[in-house]
Amino acid sequence: MEYVHSDRQESPTLPVTAVKVVVAGGFGVGKTTMVASISEVTPLRTEEVLSELSVGVDDLNGVETKTTTTVALDFGRITLNGAVVLYLFGTPGQDRFWFLWDELSRGALGAVVLVDTRRFDASFAAVDYFESRGVPFVVAVNCFDDAIRYNADEVRQALDLDPGVPLVICDVRRRDSVKEVLTTLMEYILARASRVQGVVSR
Repeated sequence: MEYVHSDRQESPTLPVTAVKVVVAGGFGVGKTTMVASISEVTPLRTEEVLSELSVGVDDLNGVETKTTTTVALDFGRITLNGAVVLYLFGTPGQDRFWFLWDELSRGALGAVVLVDTRRFDASFAAVDYFESRGVPFVVAVNCFDDAIRYNADEVRQALDLDPGVPLVICDVRRRDSVKEVLTTLMEYILARASRVQGVVSR
């Protein structure tokens, strides 16, 4: 048997870290689109057609043309840098489904709060939810075509955001834009963990 020497070494297999991330926000802000844009597997959707039963129950102001709604969750998966797998759980946006948020958020290391600048008031509940639970989150401003453009400082002021919370301007229809949001979130989570570790080790 002929032996062939090779200088090439097999690169070691990196351990894979699984991270649960929640994608939250008001009704119609783009959560389903965001998960679908970035997922490397066929996303799970639980969308139903809006019916007459939602009249007077769901607030459609600003999203009058929307015909479907998420009734349970959206789910997708994306691998970052070959070593971190993000499992994305999109929450339903209507008030009547908020009882699901606690279950979907259990075990999450971080969250993305999607914001529609046409309806800032639809984002307050999501910001308050993660702030009150101490879950690291980033705010992602989804740029709708017909929306007024605001700069980051204006959005921060409108949402009364803590100065340390990252804010990203994005287009959830674009995979590269969504990846930037998720990368920002992971960097924020790691930075917070390092600060906590530093305090503990003193």
